[in-house]
Amino acid sequence: MTSSSLGRRLVACLLNVSEARRKDLVETVARAALYNTEGVRREGTTVLNIFNDHDYNRSVITIVASIDSIGEAVLSACEKACGLIDMRVHTGVHPCMGAVDLVPIYPLGEEVGVEDCAKEARAVAQGLTERVQGTSAFLFGWADSPLQRGLAQRRKEMGWFKKTPDWQAIRPDVGPQPQERFGITGVGASPYVMNCNVTIDTQDIAMGRGIATAIRESTPGGLPGVQVLALPHEGAVEIACNVESVKGSPPSHVTAGQLWPSFSIGGQLYCHAPASLITTWVAELAARQGVGAKGAALVGFTPLECRGLAELALSQGIAEFWKEQNKIRM
Repeated sequence: MTSSSLGRRLVACLLNVSEARRKDLVETVARAALYNTEGVRREGTTVLNIFNDHDYNRSVITIVASIDSIGEAVLSACEKACGLIDMRVHTGVHPCMGAVDLVPIYPLGEEVGVEDCAKEARAVAQGLTERVQGTSAFLFGWADSPLQRGLAQRRKEMGWFKKTPDWQAIRPDVGPQPQERFGITGVGASPYVMNCNVTIDTQDIAMGRGIATAIRESTPGGLPGVQVLALPHEGAVEIACNVESVKGSPPSHVTAGQLWPSFSIGGQLYCHAPASLITTWVAELAARQGVGAKGAALVGFTPLECRGLAELALSQGIAEFWKEQNKIRM
């Protein structure tokens, strides 16, 4: 199989698990996506990146495989995570509801549509609740058929932002009433969602929330596709952004002269706000209040980076690419 044909069949899962302080545990979860219970490698599967955040106590594991293989890889990782992470003793600044908190599946090439990813996502939700008794899931994006409610809306409906969720009030889409041991897992599909976090040099969370409100999509004049939280982080405030891909070209009034990266799924053009633009907006809003920006971080990759690195990893037979990427991508 050539590199180009690999790229057209690939999908990515940015698996969010509620653990970062035990990195060996998180790597064990990542390896469960790559190897079966006998230790035999799953061909055509790679873990590109593991992003750990100690304060959030949350990790994002970037798993890439073909559309035909992604389900088993992700399910195996979820099963391992549920066996190792107990939400009854979890602590962290970032809101979360599940040992496996989020399972989004994204297409990376023209031959895979979002509906294909949605079908796999629904199968993962069903498979998890069957393999791990007591787990439950809610669906979002294209997997939430026919409503296709977005992740932000579904999180609000589930009570994701509450410090102590009312488990008896939650109605999962798949599985039994949620148990505190496992919590509830969000499973969905959409065009690629990038994560970009910008840290401002203050502990004033109210200021951070004001900046978050100013840039989020739902605010008039905000950035299309950008969902935002302001969270305390390492003695400062982090403006944590989910950057959703949006259809077509960006409105000219928000581009600020910057090129929005674009890609195509099934002949439909999508684009996303560049991390540089988000960083600039946050820095300017903070500077108006006498506060500087300390830095920005991508949690993983842009859509085009993800596809390119996946093709590289798979063409070279590298399963645990997260160990190698600093040698290749500085």
